[in-house]
Amino acid sequence: MFGSKNDKQTASNGVQVSTNVSNSIVEGTSIDGNIVASNDIRIDGSLTGKLDCKGRVIIGQQGKVEGDITCYNAIIEGTFTGNLSVKELLSVKETAVINGDIVTDKLLVQTGAIFNVSCSMGGQKLKALVQKEHINKVSG
Repeated sequence: MFGSKNDKQTASNGVQVSTNVSNSIVEGTSIDGNIVASNDIRIDGSLTGKLDCKGRVIIGQQGKVEGDITCYNAIIEGTFTGNLSVKELLSVKETAVINGDIVTDKLLVQTGAIFNVSCSMGGQKLKALVQKEHINKVSG
């Protein structure tokens, strides 16, 4: 309504996302429930529940999330406990405290972060490569 045609961008997952729009849960706000976001979201308050985001999730230094997150990219500076599925890059800052299960394509963990997780990286690309190598060994 207020943006121009140039404010939208198509992500590699085919979803059209506004480039200058984001959601924010500010410090002092607490949400218990599920959130679906088609744009980026920043959490400086607390969330208990599920978050399905078509863009980037940022958990600020004061942010606390307990539950499940599915997103395209994530930057964690605060506290996260649960299951995290990131389609591209998960960036874990030195102030982060993470406990749970993670699935991501790429991972960056800075020194000082507390990272107590079970982590799977590469998704289908890695599985396809392993299967191809197995087939080559069997046939060759």
